[in-house]
Amino acid sequence: MLPIAVFRFSLTEGPAHFAEWLDARRLPWRLIAIDRGDPIPDDPTAFAGIGMMGGPMSVYDALPWIPPLNAFVRRAVERGVPVLGHCLGGQLLAQSLGAAVRRTSTPEIGWIDVETLDAQRAREWFGGRASFTPFQWHYDVFDLPAGATPVLRNAYNPHQGYVIDDRHIGFQCHVEMTQDLVRTWCRTGAAELSERSDGPLQSRDDILREAPARLAALNAVADGIYDRWAQGLPA
Repeated sequence: MLPIAVFRFSLTEGPAHFAEWLDARRLPWRLIAIDRGDPIPDDPTAFAGIGMMGGPMSVYDALPWIPPLNAFVRRAVERGVPVLGHCLGGQLLAQSLGAAVRRTSTPEIGWIDVETLDAQRAREWFGGRASFTPFQWHYDVFDLPAGATPVLRNAYNPHQGYVIDDRHIGFQCHVEMTQDLVRTWCRTGAAELSERSDGPLQSRDDILREAPARLAALNAVADGIYDRWAQGLPA
């Protein structure tokens, strides 16, 4: 089987539980670390699928790797190579397909519920759940690309997840979290955290409180999402 390309944009935002899931299923994967200067590959069909992680930058920043990555992702979708985008990765997928990405008036940081949309896709992608609690840490939001079906929303930023051709999926939220990732972000992003939780902005104490139980529940959701996404991978 061809490897799955996993794009990392920041050393602190690695594949985390997505990598654990890949290894548990014995699926080969190749890390493409943009943060260390790895080049964008030329041909998306050299990969079984493409996973994109989060990052502290914005897709509208003047970064030299964004235009070639947009072109690479667009070719992947055109050629039916399954794409999976987490937060920044979901924004990059949306931008690659012509949707706008912009600053949100309501940033979200912490454990914040999302609701599922579209009953059929909720069964397929989210185990029939009406809602679940992913992790959030974002300042931007995306519009939906043409042909995308919205599958997740919440009260703060309505576009939290979308599916394209029942093969590609992009998230505004994070489903790939691990204990190490949560603690790392709380440390490296400490200046962004409030002392007290206020609506969609949670304090470090509230983020870490009951984190193991929250992570166990989220990992179960993520496994179902990744299993469904893997149905589009070539045999």
